Amino acid sequence: MDTPRTVVQRSLQLGVLRHLLAHNPVVTLLGARQVGKSTLARALAGGDGATWFDTENPRDAARLDDPLGALEPLRGLVVIDEAQRAPQLFPVLRVLADRAPCPARFLLLGSIAPELVRGVSESLAGRVAFTQLPPFGLDEVGPMPRLWLRGGFPRAFLAESDEQSLSWRADFISTFLERDLGVLGIDLPAATLRRFWMMLAHWHGQRWNASEIARSFGVSDKTTTRWLDTLSGVYMVRQLPAWHENISSRQVKAPKVYLSDSGLLHALLGLTTAEELEGHPKVGASWEGFALEAVIRDLGARPSECFHWATQGGAELDLLVIRGSRRLGFEFKRHSAPTRTRSMVECVTRLGLDRLDVVYPGDVEYPLGERIRALPLAGVTCVAT
Repeated sequence: MDTPRTVVQRSLQLGVLRHLLAHNPVVTLLGARQVGKSTLARALAGGDGATWFDTENPRDAARLDDPLGALEPLRGLVVIDEAQRAPQLFPVLRVLADRAPCPARFLLLGSIAPELVRGVSESLAGRVAFTQLPPFGLDEVGPMPRLWLRGGFPRAFLAESDEQSLSWRADFISTFLERDLGVLGIDLPAATLRRFWMMLAHWHGQRWNASEIARSFGVSDKTTTRWLDTLSGVYMVRQLPAWHENISSRQVKAPKVYLSDSGLLHALLGLTTAEELEGHPKVGASWEGFALEAVIRDLGARPSECFHWATQGGAELDLLVIRGSRRLGFEFKRHSAPTRTRSMVECVTRLGLDRLDVVYPGDVEYPLGERIRALPLAGVTCVAT
């Protein structure tokens, strides 16, 4: 493989942050551990600097024991890293955000979904904007083979070799399980969660079956669902819920489960090189998840807009994005020249799709039928048009 770039300018994400901070007193930047939130915040501060608090630093944590005294005198940009560890801040930030004019803007960095952080939405309702920093995407780095194999975590993608990349990802998984989850306030046995995470790697791209997985661990369905929600809440797993229509056919209700980052998926499967990936039974599911994340990212689709759809009769759609009155469908086919299927036509007619894109790893866009086209993954920038 070619030597990757050592610096990636995340201009789009910087622009989003600047816009949100210009219109909101508090902005929360969410994303997985090690995805680059702190690096992006430092780039945002630039030469002007910022007041920085890291809640994992004992000195900073002690300063924030008196949050009003620590934060009220500050001016300009104030960054609070891993803010979910300091819930006592949120009521104080509400008071500070209501000052007129507000002399400071607060950027909170968080590694847990807001619904898992008690008090964030309630305390700061109407005063906080949320945005998420995903791993690197096709629009930022490329080429596709390296990004697919290594995933989008900066240090994994930018490693000097595939072997070093895999080593970083393996260390990340161990550190995440053995240290980070505890730091984030999640009390689950590391060995159990590692085994569960590895099982999810083999379940990647399939419909969730809590009972079957629960039997493997000798626990209840609710317990495995709680584990799944935990990994989803820290941005390691995507749960894609099923969409239901008022139609005659019986429809699947279970969500589909994907590991959010292809590089972590491959690390859990023990895959180092592109050749090993190509020969693995999960190669098709891996590519589906990789392409699905790329499309969701390009659309800027919120989780509440994204679904899969399937009937007991066999018709299915990998990704359904519902935004207002628009319905966009996506199938992901790892073929050199996908063709139209009966299921595709049924999805278009029964779901009333504006368009169905069959995303594949080729380089030519071509029509497959009315409102159906084959679309190269490299051309996903077209999906929003």
